[in-house]
Amino acid sequence: MNTIHSKLMILVLAAAMLTLGGRLKFKEKISARLGDVLSNLYIASAMLKRYEDQGRPVADQPLLAWAFHDCAYRMQSALDGTLRNFPIRPVAWLLRALIFPIGRREAPPSDRLGHRVATILCAPNDARTRLAEWIYLTPSANNPVGRMNALLPDVIAAEPVERKFAKALKSGAIKALDANAQLAEAEQTGALSAEERKLLERVRAAAQEFIDVDDFDPAELRAAVIKPKSELRNVA
Repeated sequence: MNTIHSKLMILVLAAAMLTLGGRLKFKEKISARLGDVLSNLYIASAMLKRYEDQGRPVADQPLLAWAFHDCAYRMQSALDGTLRNFPIRPVAWLLRALIFPIGRREAPPSDRLGHRVATILCAPNDARTRLAEWIYLTPSANNPVGRMNALLPDVIAAEPVERKFAKALKSGAIKALDANAQLAEAEQTGALSAEERKLLERVRAAAQEFIDVDDFDPAELRAAVIKPKSELRNVA
């Protein structure tokens, strides 16, 4: 597949340079699409080399397959966009017949493959560890990615506890409306143990921290945007 796309890239680039000459430099969108093909071709080659250098680990195959299908689909889309907008139409028709003789065949990664990749990413395993190699994962105040990664074991441990809590909530055994009060009541009624309650509180607090966005008081925003007239006169 990599060899095929390399030849297609050379063919389209050669045709563009021969027919457009110096004008190719000013056809910026066509040049950008050809650059997309070259970039994805390089990425695909790097992925294959890394997979080979690491001994072709079976556990990494879903990750490689998803990424390679994505690269091939992007290259196909870029080549198709180049031909659709190629200014010399007879050349475009000829190139399309050579490159896509039976139409566009590449498809984006399937949902089933995406589910396999998501399963790998959401649980500790060797493939996930290799994927995160050279990534700074030390949990610290300035590294939310590291803190999220460190929280993963607790998130996995909290899943069955959340199901147990949801079952108790659905049965009507818990009457409180506030989230914290619900957890306290679940512990009091025996639906959750003290350790389970602390686990849910810890995971929920961390999740809330990660999804929170910056919040500013409207008065502070107005004060920052609308300066007093005295300040405006001083600036003038």
